[in-house]
Amino acid sequence: MHYSLTDLRLFLAIAEEGNLSRGAARCHLSAPSASLRIKDLEERMGLTLFIRGARGVTLTTPGTVMLDHVRRCMAGLEQMHSDLLPYTQGLTTHLTLFANNNAINSFLPQDLARYFAAHPTVRITLEERMGHEIVAAVALGRADAGVVAIDIGHPELDFIPYQEDQFVLITPLAHRLAGAPSVRYADCLGETWICLQSGSALHTYLVNKANELGGRLDVKVQVAGFDAITQLVAAGAGVAVVARTVIPQALLGRIATVPLAEAWAQRHHRVCVRKGALASNTQLANLVAMLCEGEG
Repeated sequence: MHYSLTDLRLFLAIAEEGNLSRGAARCHLSAPSASLRIKDLEERMGLTLFIRGARGVTLTTPGTVMLDHVRRCMAGLEQMHSDLLPYTQGLTTHLTLFANNNAINSFLPQDLARYFAAHPTVRITLEERMGHEIVAAVALGRADAGVVAIDIGHPELDFIPYQEDQFVLITPLAHRLAGAPSVRYADCLGETWICLQSGSALHTYLVNKANELGGRLDVKVQVAGFDAITQLVAAGAGVAVVARTVIPQALLGRIATVPLAEAWAQRHHRVCVRKGALASNTQLANLVAMLCEGEG
């Protein structure tokens, strides 16, 4: 099929305005010119995209399907322009950093902000992954660096200490476990749980740990972020396991935090990079140095 970006932008504008004249004006076209373009587009596709009426236009079923694709197409083009723009402004490096959920929601935001302040021409793609996935991705070159808390090594990678954290059980203040000096994970599996959404690294990790114990999590609610988890726990909806550093400061007085008596609850975060990568990539070396400053 042959059509131009102008045709697609015009189709999108008319569909969103519900009016041919207003859609044409958005694209700086006259109404007759826009009408002719849409008619030619429909003929080339062999489909009727709009139903014309006295009060405007409405999409047909094929037009609705096309609208979804055109929106994604336009969004992709805008993202392409955004990704290319830094190169016109002197971008020197693009780095890919994989990290676990804990690091992304606690340490990395401030650390990356400091890095960007010192190196404004560098761009970083930051993606959440499970620990084993991160190690594999860095070893295969799909990521320049990773932040992991799993205690494993890899013959092709260097691991540099980064940050310390701890998984804790959070409960309502009146909960039976509130005030306990510590708790085993197995002893709280029978509780009602608040978790991140399925597929998130933390949810997967906790479910796997429960399976190893021969148990399961009775998940009452799944939410997108740690603030929502803490709000629900404070309201008495259930319990949760989160890293201590991601608990919102404003909610600390409304929940109880109980240390988990598990070796895996201690989160020894490390930055991993391919051996020799820091010597050959100056900006990667700058990033790792800033993240791990003061660490030996």
